[in-house]
Amino acid sequence: MRIFLLPVVLLFTACTIANKTEKIDFKSITFENRPKNIIFLIGDGMALSQMSAHVYWHPKSPSIFESFPFIGFHKSYSFDDLVTDSAAGATAFSCGEKTTNAAIGVLPPDNRPCTTILEDLDKSGWATGMVVTCSAPHATPAAFIAHREMRAQTDEIAYDYLHTDLDCFIGGGEEYFDMRADKINLLDTLKKKGYVIRKNLSYNKLPLDGSAPFMMFTDKREPGTASAGRDYLPKATQVACNYLSKRSPKGFFLMVEGSQIDWACHANDRSWLRAEMQDFDETVRKALEFAANDKNTLVVVTGDHECGGLALTKTDAKMEFKSNFVVRMHTAALVPVYAYGPQAQLFSGIYENTAIYYKFREALNWSK
Repeated sequence: MRIFLLPVVLLFTACTIANKTEKIDFKSITFENRPKNIIFLIGDGMALSQMSAHVYWHPKSPSIFESFPFIGFHKSYSFDDLVTDSAAGATAFSCGEKTTNAAIGVLPPDNRPCTTILEDLDKSGWATGMVVTCSAPHATPAAFIAHREMRAQTDEIAYDYLHTDLDCFIGGGEEYFDMRADKINLLDTLKKKGYVIRKNLSYNKLPLDGSAPFMMFTDKREPGTASAGRDYLPKATQVACNYLSKRSPKGFFLMVEGSQIDWACHANDRSWLRAEMQDFDETVRKALEFAANDKNTLVVVTGDHECGGLALTKTDAKMEFKSNFVVRMHTAALVPVYAYGPQAQLFSGIYENTAIYYKFREALNWSK
């Protein structure tokens, strides 16, 4: 019996040590190659003021954003307005072109469709995925896979998910696929195309070995808030990275959105914003840990625009600040861009939001 127990104890000890989170000095790791994979994380509504608040909320435990070796800024304005919305902002990222506010994957003046980087990479053999804290037809994920004149065309946007062989999706919006006004069950169609469909937050029986595509719905419509306990985004991002790395030998493109940073700022809700920023911080950490171990992954983090006109003003306590929202809508502030991994240096400087698309292509050495 003693002989049997010893290896068990040793195995348990080894597993315990292996499961401990090692502190990685991300700035000390250098890269000489080009990336095989891209993880693009978007904090919707997140600009410098939201980032500043997050950093000051955690003075004793530095935020993950302080680990990035390269930082730039992008100009978020849309084709027709100095203040963009999420649809035009995400289309600039996905297509490399400015479009009108509310437009999804189409360009002025005639609303012609533009091929997104996700669609292009998918057709070229890369694995592709999206993980979000909103519904699938919401503006940001929609702009990577759909082509509609108006972001409000949510039923039509859900239908566009049938046209691109996205490898994985984790987020809300189940009822846009199976409880539609036209009575068409898009989930049945996706199943016929080979998708595994999950309607809860269980990873059991998902094809995480890369053998099949999947969609996992976290809510029937919009997921709950981080301040109310929603916490799936960091784990889901980690799962998606590991899954996509097995899905294609060419590499993968993963878009991750912290969708509700924007919603918290629209509501001028400090507590909600703080919870969403912490959730996004933990999500970015998972992406950086994957990239540090993989050595072939470019991680880029930005927001699509600022929301709320957040100002950090003085209080009676010297090391405290007051969160003052100027408006409940978006503003035209420049937005920071954080980059890590092979070719991350491309993202330094000040540039148009559309340049992010072209920098991705340059990093991959993939001409248009």
